Amino acid sequence: MAVVRLDGVEQHVGNIFCIGRNYAAHVAELGNQQEEEPLVFLKPTSALTLSGQDIVLPAYSADVHHECELVLLIGKGGNDIPEVDALSHITGLGIGLDLTARDVQSEAKKGGKPWTKAKGFRHAACVSDFVAAESVAAGQPFTFSLQVNGAIRQRGDTSLLLFPLATIISYLSQVYGLNEGDLIYTGTPQGVAALQPGDVVQAQLDGLVTADWTVSA
Repeated sequence: MAVVRLDGVEQHVGNIFCIGRNYAAHVAELGNQQEEEPLVFLKPTSALTLSGQDIVLPAYSADVHHECELVLLIGKGGNDIPEVDALSHITGLGIGLDLTARDVQSEAKKGGKPWTKAKGFRHAACVSDFVAAESVAAGQPFTFSLQVNGAIRQRGDTSLLLFPLATIISYLSQVYGLNEGDLIYTGTPQGVAALQPGDVVQAQLDGLVTADWTVSA
């Protein structure tokens, strides 16, 4: 069973929800349209890769991109959660990478096919340890960054989310229902780019937590 660490204690993971096209600049850089409601896709728990583990790129893709994101760990599930109560359902905050086989995704989009092969491969859901939400103000804006080989690739600010955290949680609870242990990847800012074998990757959430991965050669 897949697990993450919250303040050093293992927590079982349920569903992995991901929100696409949630920063305007990222929507623009890929030539997509902004969505009228959250764009949701799922990753299997077999895609989870914790900080310190190697990333192995899939052999069937020649263009795997990093997408750095704030990740939420749900502590209290529910259905039809109102936005005013939504943030109280977060138990942990972390930083993660939604890895995307961009060439495979592009072909799938052309054919109107699902994105699963492009988004759900092993190691496609990298994630840090989590810090307890009660130790920070979950409603505040968070900044985060991604470095590859010591150079900044992405900077994010959750005040720029097209669908804020409370809206995402409420929406997911209405459509799918949320359970304890669910993860929510909240969307990536601009600056996505390809990873290469040997790359050293570091993601940081607003000074709260840092995660490191090496792309296997």
